[in-house]
Amino acid sequence: MKISSLEVIPYRLALQGELAWGKYSRLTAAEHCLVRVALINGTLGTAEAPPRPSIYGETIQGIRGIVEYLEPRLRELEIEDAAGIHDVLSSVPNNNCAKGALDMALWDARVKMRGSSLMAELGGNQRQILASYILGIGTLPNMMLEARRVIAAGVRVLKVKVGRNTKHDLEVIAAMRTEFGSAVQLYADSNETLSADSAPLALELMREAGVLYVEEPLPVRNIRARAALRKQQILPIIADDSCFTPLDLERELDFETFDILNVKTARNGFTNSLRMMQMAAAAGKGVMIGSQASTTLGTIHAAIMASHAEVTHQSELSFFLKLEQDITTRVPRIENGYFDLEDALGIVVDDAKLEAARIE
Repeated sequence: MKISSLEVIPYRLALQGELAWGKYSRLTAAEHCLVRVALINGTLGTAEAPPRPSIYGETIQGIRGIVEYLEPRLRELEIEDAAGIHDVLSSVPNNNCAKGALDMALWDARVKMRGSSLMAELGGNQRQILASYILGIGTLPNMMLEARRVIAAGVRVLKVKVGRNTKHDLEVIAAMRTEFGSAVQLYADSNETLSADSAPLALELMREAGVLYVEEPLPVRNIRARAALRKQQILPIIADDSCFTPLDLERELDFETFDILNVKTARNGFTNSLRMMQMAAAAGKGVMIGSQASTTLGTIHAAIMASHAEVTHQSELSFFLKLEQDITTRVPRIENGYFDLEDALGIVVDDAKLEAARIE
């Protein structure tokens, strides 16, 4: 069964307020692409590609361009030729989210053609998954309002973006600890904003304030400084920007730079996500599944990976709570901190909502 066509549909979904992170980055809308694979018998596979120019250098136009570039070679292959498809996707460097979405959409078409499902073929045993929410940098009142809103919606773990102003960061963490107490877990994401000199004290203060872990405190290029910081064991360190690919992960494992791996299906697809989860677990590392500001479609794909036993920590499965609207028939359920994967598996793309959100 061969591939008939590939399609890229860009769409825009407004956020409830902006999402700010790192030194300068911000989002006010999720401008993503639906990648759709059609087989010659009409079977369709879909996935989401989120362009992030400030992270991966990808744009909507770039994602469309790389899909068009790879399409002739992919159409020569049988959908069951997973090795051949992987070789085609690996033939171009970078383009992480375009290739990740292609991998997931091709998997979706493959399992549907078999009369099966992604969960049956790629999922693990967990159905209730501890979910975290990404809380962007903002004023203290605005961050508290957003935290209260998502906690009321069922979230019990907050990933707090930090790094622009340590004093402000600590005020936010203290306010949340005071209001929510032990009912809500907090961890921090610095997005590479600290320096080798400032990081030890910042991490000590965050630990004293009740933060559980910190994600990418130092710039990725400073690999020896990152290894030295991790060796101090001030806080467990999460690897994200330093581990885009399996090859990146091999390097980071060699240098012992992290304690927990954040695997993102949006940039790894299913094939490399599974591989990286297994690599990290074999090395004794913790694993979580992350979000690239995913809509419900991307969240469900991430949750299928988060259902595996290798995933030992909370996963970012609640970004749909940040969206004004979505492209799916409904949104998933989070109860008392846990994402209900069994319930979410019945959710599909709503073509009318997709068309309403479509952009050129």
